[in-house]
Amino acid sequence: MSITFCGLELVHPIINASGTFDAIAARRAFGDQLLERFPFSAFVSKTVTVSPRQGNPPPRLWELPAGLMNSIGLPNKGLDGYLAHDLPQLAQLPVPLIVNVMGFSRDEVAQLVSAFAERPEVAALELNVSCPNVETGTVMGADPSEVARLLDAVRPLTDKPLIVKLTPNASDVPAVARAAERSGASAVSLINTIRGMALDPQTGEPWLGGQTGGVSGPAARAIALAQVHSVAAAVSIPVIGMGGVQSGRDAADLSRAGATLVAVGTESFRDPSAGARIASEMRLRSGEQPYSGGRLTGSLNPPQSTETPCKTSQ
Repeated sequence: MSITFCGLELVHPIINASGTFDAIAARRAFGDQLLERFPFSAFVSKTVTVSPRQGNPPPRLWELPAGLMNSIGLPNKGLDGYLAHDLPQLAQLPVPLIVNVMGFSRDEVAQLVSAFAERPEVAALELNVSCPNVETGTVMGADPSEVARLLDAVRPLTDKPLIVKLTPNASDVPAVARAAERSGASAVSLINTIRGMALDPQTGEPWLGGQTGGVSGPAARAIALAQVHSVAAAVSIPVIGMGGVQSGRDAADLSRAGATLVAVGTESFRDPSAGARIASEMRLRSGEQPYSGGRLTGSLNPPQSTETPCKTSQ
């Protein structure tokens, strides 16, 4: 099941969704075992912004009957902090590094792309366009013309693959994907989390510190499948599919819908070895030998069952 994606040679089609697997913290927990049994064929970093961000105030998580809602707010060290502290550690991973970046204007995104274009440790960039452009007030990823203008500005700045992470909250997601392709995107990824809200059962006020949050996990799976299917039919560039993937069957469904790679997100919170397990389950379903990456063991012990849906409770 080895695969070539935008010039990158990957041992299997399972990667992580940005912000859902902290490789630096996992290295502290599992030691060098993480490097020997890394569960993904490429690693996508959490979002990097130009300036440091503290993120949203707590509470930040709300458990759903079939998933999770988060209002983390993209906390990170900023570009300079990432280059100084995170990048040297992530460069030690045994797989290609994809850095996810987000800016609040085209100039900010251009600054980020230019900085990472010079770094040989970075194999590709993922552009998070689910944020408002402070110049126009429009969410970049919700408007095909905004996405086109963004790509027109940053595509000339690097030869590295540029992946556009689409928002599911656009009125016409395939139109946004087509605009990204026309303006030079190497691939698109979807879906990002779906906007939701939870109310405090005692006060009736929004529970999350950011008021609204992003819904992920099994609750998003059917929406992801539909959007990946429609986008894959609309573009010729590769598609990374994600949303509620818990098993090899879920990953295979997204592949059949048109995804070249499949990203695992919320499931990694329950099972840190989910990427390797799901890759193995995909191989078994296609009659191949299981992936040899193995399970991570130590201070975090993942469940041993396979192909079993996880339904969390509130």
